[in-house]
Amino acid sequence: MSFITLTAADGRTVSAYEARPAGQPRGGVVVMQEIFGVNAHIRSVADGFAQAGYLAIAPAAFGRLQPDVELGYTEADMAAGQALKAAAEALPAPGVQADVQAAIDHAAKQSGGKVGIVGYCWGGLLTWRAACLLSGLSAAVPYYGGGMTTDAERMRQPRCPVLAHFAEQDKWIPMESVQGFQQAQPGVTVHLYGAHHGFNCDQRAAWHEPSAQLARERTLAFFEQHLG
Repeated sequence: MSFITLTAADGRTVSAYEARPAGQPRGGVVVMQEIFGVNAHIRSVADGFAQAGYLAIAPAAFGRLQPDVELGYTEADMAAGQALKAAAEALPAPGVQADVQAAIDHAAKQSGGKVGIVGYCWGGLLTWRAACLLSGLSAAVPYYGGGMTTDAERMRQPRCPVLAHFAEQDKWIPMESVQGFQQAQPGVTVHLYGAHHGFNCDQRAAWHEPSAQLARERTLAFFEQHLG
């Protein structure tokens, strides 16, 4: 478990947290952060996928703006993360996606197998975009992807199988927009949970252990099916 440096196609470098399994990797998993950086929670998520047998890598999605972002979950942290997200979304294309592609390529090379991607909140949106725009992915799992149910995003066409997790009590993602996403994307498997936005994070008040555990089981089964 260590930080490495990724180099994107445009020559820019960003850091990434890499977690390796004990034996030969069964494939690679790219882990996309929330707006709080590659913090302790995201590192623990990557560690969890490594324990499941995958080479996991979590690129610093804010790396082009600010190195070593690691926020908590206070109101001040939320504001800082929202500002960084807005700046990242405003980057000229492909922006952050170039770093995601570098992470996918690294995971493929280092694992010697197929690569999946999973992301949370803003990372869920980046995961959805990666499934639609980037190469080298065999599966994608966005968790409560903020923004991915908007008209513009749900019109994209994924290039790989997608499993999406949403929370029924999510104040950031209205259920009507999730229903619209389902109608626009009949090929995407959508699961709903009786929880709030952020239910997977055990460091947030929204953490809901039953939902988090069920979503993890479904995610691992999905990866096993498509990453082989």
